Amino acid sequence: MHTGPVSWLTSRRLRAQGIALAICLWGVYFWILATPGLRDRNGNLKGTDFLHFYTLGKLAIENRGADLYNMSAQAAVAAQQVPQAAGLRYLPLYPPQVSLLFIPFAHLPYAWALALWWSCTTAIYGVCCYFIWRACCNLRPHPGLTVVLAAAFPAFFNLIAWGQTSALALACFTAMFFLLQDKRDFLAGLAFGCLIFKPQLALAGAIIFLSGAAGKVLLGALISSAIQLGAGVLYYGMGPVRAWIHMLLRVREVFPLLEPRPYQTHSLRSFWDLLLPTQIALPLYVLSALLVLALAIACWRRASQPLSLRYSALLIASVLIAPHLTVYDLVILAPAFLLLADWLAGQCENVHKARFVALLYLAYVLPFLAPVTRWTHVQLSVLAMLGILYCLWEAVRQPDAVITQDHVNA
Repeated sequence: MHTGPVSWLTSRRLRAQGIALAICLWGVYFWILATPGLRDRNGNLKGTDFLHFYTLGKLAIENRGADLYNMSAQAAVAAQQVPQAAGLRYLPLYPPQVSLLFIPFAHLPYAWALALWWSCTTAIYGVCCYFIWRACCNLRPHPGLTVVLAAAFPAFFNLIAWGQTSALALACFTAMFFLLQDKRDFLAGLAFGCLIFKPQLALAGAIIFLSGAAGKVLLGALISSAIQLGAGVLYYGMGPVRAWIHMLLRVREVFPLLEPRPYQTHSLRSFWDLLLPTQIALPLYVLSALLVLALAIACWRRASQPLSLRYSALLIASVLIAPHLTVYDLVILAPAFLLLADWLAGQCENVHKARFVALLYLAYVLPFLAPVTRWTHVQLSVLAMLGILYCLWEAVRQPDAVITQDHVNA
């Protein structure tokens, strides 16, 4: 997403490649969807994971908190409400309050609810990208290119195809960036705490803020997460919360159900699991996660450096150390791509910039090639993200990382 004069990656080439990628992704997907009924040409239910959220909404309408973590009961409800979904089962890992969010959708027929959810997801993604782009002075002259690359982002495509909730996590991270920029740490913490519905994405941020003694951020996060969980308790009672915690504690036992397509996962844990036996992969995951956290913390503590660099390091670390991260969750990296592209566009040409641009380009496009991992067992996107984090660590250590004109304006 670089717009500067790097010879091998010009704006014109990026636009052409982005259009080609968008046509490839969306053209094929719309063709697959263009079938009567709720099954696509591949025989999959349209919306895929949205069925799980739709079912949770149905259970919430009937106040069936005891069934929020009962796979058999949910499969029966799904088959009753959406006959074409018969036989589909989902691992229930979301906290109880998530079901309340989908009550309005569950009042609609599945097809209409899915269309509405797709619309909401696209709107949230578009708004987040727009506000980040507007804050990037070096990208403002390139609105068309930004729109093309945002539409062609493989993570966004998968977010729509899977019918998942990661746009909400993107909204949390986007709001947190602007609130931190305005020195509203407590409000930033409130936004951060909303990630309780996907706690694996908050793991790196929590450790980074703890290391920096960011008391206001952590206090806000505790309050907002408690309010969310409290809403579930008020509606259902304590039983579902206890069941949710029990499910989280035994999640390692059910990873095959949680990750039916391991090649579509993009974190350090899945990187090592794809490559090595579990008894070797687990300690390597822990060691590499500690290294990533050390680099991210070192970046974050450089308070004199631009927030765009430090926050990008936090986002990349959030992805890398997450115990579970599927391709659609990579959508939270959209702000990092925009912020880093903006920063790179303001830097002088040198070998370090060329390396940074190449890694950013690879991290953007490699999720599209993830199916190849079924044969190679090496998730290259993870290596690209590690390279970006290392480049960020190098950049914030240099006094010239701060340019004369702040490239991120409120």
